[in-house]
Amino acid sequence: MTLDLAEDVRNAKRIAVGSKNPVKLAAARAVATRLVSSITVEAIDVPSGVPDQPFGDAETIRGAIARARGAREKLDSDFGVGLEGGVVEMEDGSMRTCAWAAVVSRSGRHGVGGSLAMPLPDSVAEMIRGGMELGHAMDKLTSATNTKHGAGAVGILTAGLVDRQAAYEVLVAYAMSVFLPLSAAREP
Repeated sequence: MTLDLAEDVRNAKRIAVGSKNPVKLAAARAVATRLVSSITVEAIDVPSGVPDQPFGDAETIRGAIARARGAREKLDSDFGVGLEGGVVEMEDGSMRTCAWAAVVSRSGRHGVGGSLAMPLPDSVAEMIRGGMELGHAMDKLTSATNTKHGAGAVGILTAGLVDRQAAYEVLVAYAMSVFLPLSAAREP
């Protein structure tokens, strides 16, 4: 497959991020400006089309793609970026986190990258099963407010060993890889 030069993210002038969460915006901006120093990266709130607390990788991916697509369309940008965090129920009764990034081009083509699979404490899992969003459960656990706009569960539960923005940067880079020429060379 030949990559259309318009779909090489290094030719982009503008990227839209489907959230005004400062950590998500900073992660997308950090990755994009490593590729194009003069690029404009803007945030806009768009619906994810999934519940506030997505369950499972598939639902979380759908939310990331919807955010990327919605942001790209609303701001008429070259690419849209969406980041969505979720939780996954494990067979052993435990719960883990998941996070997915999606990048969508003008043509509608998309790339997805994810990970951040980290076990959650039983007390947090119970709050989520009771209907609470992970971010609110972390607020309650820490007696803080709006932790999801800062360290988030990953930073809190690893005692700062993992930086949430840096972790999201990896996911954005994974999702963006399909819009870099070397990625196209790997395809059959």
